[in-house]
Amino acid sequence: MDKLLTTPQAAEYLQIHPQTLYKKKEIPRARIGGSIRFKESDLDKYVEQRTISPSPFHPPVLNSQSFNLKITPENDMNNSGGKNELAKKKPTCFNYGFGRVYLRAYKSGRSCWTIDYRDENGKRIQQALPHAQSREEAAFTLQKKVAEALDRKHGIERRREKIGFSDFAKIFLEDYMMTVRRNFRPDVYRLNHLCSYFKETDLRSITPLTVERFRKERLKTGNSKSTCNRYMALMKRLFSVAIEEGYTEENPVQKVKLYSEKDTLKERILTEQEERKLTETCSDALRPIIAVALNTGMRKTEILNLQWNQVDLKAWRIRVEKTKSGKVRFMPINDVLFHELRRLRNGQSPFVFFNPETMKPYVDMKKGFKAACRRAGIEGIRFHDLRHTFASRLIANGADIEVVRELLGHHSITVTQRYIHSSDERKRAAVELLSKEIKDRICDVSVTQKEESKLIH
Repeated sequence: MDKLLTTPQAAEYLQIHPQTLYKKKEIPRARIGGSIRFKESDLDKYVEQRTISPSPFHPPVLNSQSFNLKITPENDMNNSGGKNELAKKKPTCFNYGFGRVYLRAYKSGRSCWTIDYRDENGKRIQQALPHAQSREEAAFTLQKKVAEALDRKHGIERRREKIGFSDFAKIFLEDYMMTVRRNFRPDVYRLNHLCSYFKETDLRSITPLTVERFRKERLKTGNSKSTCNRYMALMKRLFSVAIEEGYTEENPVQKVKLYSEKDTLKERILTEQEERKLTETCSDALRPIIAVALNTGMRKTEILNLQWNQVDLKAWRIRVEKTKSGKVRFMPINDVLFHELRRLRNGQSPFVFFNPETMKPYVDMKKGFKAACRRAGIEGIRFHDLRHTFASRLIANGADIEVVRELLGHHSITVTQRYIHSSDERKRAAVELLSKEIKDRICDVSVTQKEESKLIH
């Protein structure tokens, strides 16, 4: 029997990215339980022939011949029939007669395939498909959505395949999260808790009340309201993919109201005294990481994945890659950080911060940072608060908020304003200004009263 490979193993076997393998629907694959497996012989055959019959485990790729319709790229021709300025560009909108598929571009630079059709009541539906990796996948989803709308219109009920929550969670993890999301480790941790609670419960039997019970259970275990909201976001994304794949019809999480996080916001910045204590008590490996965070405002993942080819000591700047927004930004290096980085450069690893035992970058440093804060007697501080401290100190020293926004890599100043906090000393100084004004006013009144009393007598 041929050896079965998982998606990451098959991608490594073909020396391609798992996301690229996910796009290639022509490669046969088997769905065993809740996981997808590939045969080595099928992969070898694909490499030799490059063209094989569509897999029975995946629907055929949708094309123009499937509907006997001519697909017209709408941005190639204008209403008058002539070519417009976009005719030379690659078409991004395709009309199938019963609906459209187009590639929507966002301000962040990302793009997402979107379908546009009418439901059974004639209402226009525009739905983004974040998991769709190609036009063919988006078009197939469009076909399925229109077919479901016609079934509902004519009262046709089709029997659907049942699947348990844990089984679909494996599909969701392997085919969506590991191929689409860059940082999926926190979601894997939450997904394990979801699977242990819902187990093999049918997706269609999960109601908003069931979701609410799970959320209350997480609160009892000590999770905060913001953490519960992260669970809800993950479940909402999972059910959205399940709807696209045809395993369920409704998303029960959409009817669950999220907790307000206003009371849970931790507005905390590090004072200069706390910074000195923290740098004195932390380990030698953690000290330069804290220095980078306080002097650049970089995120934790950006710091841990920092490589020496991104650091230009001659130009005194850092090229920050793999950012949250997907855009590259440049961070200037000040004197303090320059001497710290020059001291670290030893040529042992391509990474700036790495584990000397494995020579690989650190995965996380939460325990080490908490231990350092505990030794320094600092409470209520997170590593991400160092990023808040960086922004607040820049504003306190007269930096322009637009410059701070660019350094933090935010899209709008509104997001940057959440990172700016005043220290207790600055708040106290502001209140003292009012106190001084009141004292001066009282003194003026007392002097006036004395002068009036002299005139009377």
